[in-house]
Amino acid sequence: MSKLTANQNINAIVTAIKAEESSLRGRYPILKQQNSIAMVIFLLSLCSFIGVVTLYYFAVVPAWLCVILVAFITSIAHELEHDLLHKQYFNQHPFIHNFMMLIVWLMRPNTVNPWYRRKIHLHHHKVSGTPQDLEERLVGNGIKSPFLRAVVVADGLLGLLINSKRFSKEIRDFKFFQVFNAGVPLATAYFAILHSVIVYYVLQFIHPFELPAWGMELLAVAEFLMVVLIVPNIIRSTSLNLITSSMHYYGGVSNVLEQTHVITSRWFLPFQLFCFDFGRTHTIHHFVPNQPFYIRQLISKKIRPIMAQHGVRFNDLQSLKRANEYSGKE
Repeated sequence: MSKLTANQNINAIVTAIKAEESSLRGRYPILKQQNSIAMVIFLLSLCSFIGVVTLYYFAVVPAWLCVILVAFITSIAHELEHDLLHKQYFNQHPFIHNFMMLIVWLMRPNTVNPWYRRKIHLHHHKVSGTPQDLEERLVGNGIKSPFLRAVVVADGLLGLLINSKRFSKEIRDFKFFQVFNAGVPLATAYFAILHSVIVYYVLQFIHPFELPAWGMELLAVAEFLMVVLIVPNIIRSTSLNLITSSMHYYGGVSNVLEQTHVITSRWFLPFQLFCFDFGRTHTIHHFVPNQPFYIRQLISKKIRPIMAQHGVRFNDLQSLKRANEYSGKE
């Protein structure tokens, strides 16, 4: 690390990010059309999602391919939502803005609604790395037990139930039902279907039984939703939760340099695929929050060496053994 103060290193990184973005926008004037680009990405994602689901419905593509494609498509929808939280698109057109928020939630129903998520996400930027960071703690950050972390990473509802008592003690103004109700009705329906299907097949394995005709019809709908929506979002959210809870520090954080490390390890590549390269690009967002996700992706190759030069850590996976605590020793 260069012998500069933390603020000097932070300013150098921020300056480099903004300069690279400015250069990129200068070379490609189309990037000024931020709303139009967002709408094109939004419509392509939505149409691709509907198209893949339709192809699966008519048995043109197999279930495994549908799952993989939808998981990838919804990872793009997640990036759109993240930018919408920061009001990057259609901020002067509330109907379009909120319509996009609604649709990306429908495509990713295992999350809290985006209007509530905006509140906890903006708070995340203020308190990242502390016990008050509800957003990151909801996805496993700061948990030392590998088993408990795996449960929270894979199932947000179980994670909320398991950690509710602890959160009530440690997080100011935390209210279980405020978070739970933020998932109504989509997340509650999502988890109800998921766990109902799991229970059904467990019971079938233990003691096979026949369902009435109406039960078989409900099961057919549930199995269809498992393929086109539920399992893809399990893959998407598990990939994202694993990476974000691994790269954010928890405890010992005093500035932006210490909030995250960059994950470029090849072991994480399969997960990066389903969260739009989050581990290699998200740290940029902590330095310059108001920036579209595609800009971060385009400048990340040039910015990563600069972040490393100015003290941002890379692949600090040992921090998982410390429950994500930032240590003075690399």
